[in-house]
Amino acid sequence: MYYFLAMLAVSDMGLSLSSLPTMLRIFLFNAMGISPNACFAQEFFIHGFTLMESSVLLIMSLDRFLAIHNPLRYSSILTGDRVAKIGLILAIRSILLVLPFPFTLRRLKYCQKNLLSHSYCLHQDTMKLACSNNKINFIYGFFVALCTMLDLALIFLSYVLILKTVLNIASVAERLKALNTCISHICAVLIFYVPIITLGAMHRFANHKSPLAIILIADTFLLVPPLMNPIVYCVKTRQIREKVLEKLLNICGR
Repeated sequence: MYYFLAMLAVSDMGLSLSSLPTMLRIFLFNAMGISPNACFAQEFFIHGFTLMESSVLLIMSLDRFLAIHNPLRYSSILTGDRVAKIGLILAIRSILLVLPFPFTLRRLKYCQKNLLSHSYCLHQDTMKLACSNNKINFIYGFFVALCTMLDLALIFLSYVLILKTVLNIASVAERLKALNTCISHICAVLIFYVPIITLGAMHRFANHKSPLAIILIADTFLLVPPLMNPIVYCVKTRQIREKVLEKLLNICGR
């Protein structure tokens, strides 16, 4: 579990750092512009770490299922080597899926429109600025979005299996104990996916959407998960909570 938490922390940090240069330029120097190459690079990293976090949340749900369904074999199934291989596969998957984004955006022709609707570059936002045919970008972007939603569907399926396993446990106390181990992960899933789904729905269905609302939701998706995930897991994971309290007591005792 702790290896997967480390992967989640890396993806969270990468997601927040991807937008940091742009935001610092805006706040410190009031520089609202960004060069095309920098924009393409930024959207590559943002989408890459988004896919990586989605994949990590999926693997963590399978980790919870294994821990509850087959606790005696959990350590032998998820060995350190297997977890490392899983992490490598997740990183390669994320890179390969978003690698075409900057190249497909670079081939487009851009005319007078140059105003983004977010405070950072996203593929679906940047391609709307093009005055040439962006059908390929739209189709491939939709495919990548489906991959992300597939992760969410598999997370939901894993929790259906977890619930089925928990209901077969005779003791009510043991049922609650098993479900309690999933609360942190459920919170992390909601924190990550709710802003993404809300932002996508607003772009697709809202006829009179507020530009400020879109910016706020987009920034929430980028900044809130890295802020909240450590808090959620510190509160709900006893070992992490004890280590944090120990460090705080040591600092206060100096």
